Amino acid sequence: MRKPRQVRYRWKLRELMAAQGLWKSTELSPLLAQRGIALSDSQVYRLVVGQPERLSLVILAALCDILGCTPSELIETSAGAAPVKAKAASGRPAAVRPRRARVAKKA
Repeated sequence: MRKPRQVRYRWKLRELMAAQGLWKSTELSPLLAQRGIALSDSQVYRLVVGQPERLSLVILAALCDILGCTPSELIETSAGAAPVKAKAASGRPAAVRPRRARVAKKA
């Protein structure tokens, strides 16, 4: 049986923008629009400061064109062993149960 692996990635858009002299997400919007990508200012902001879980290939290609980079320079990937979950003595995963609250009587 294969051991489970956990895949991670690091989104480096902000770093690559800074290397090109682009300091604000609002500077990226017109450059995307020139390539036929219509995103709102808030969408571009989230793209710059966040780490997207889904990204269209058209947007990825446009970003690479704007920044003069490849997808592998924009997205750094890594993979490693997944964390092992604790198991109960029965061999099944340990159940996570909340602690019972104690209600104190007023004196």
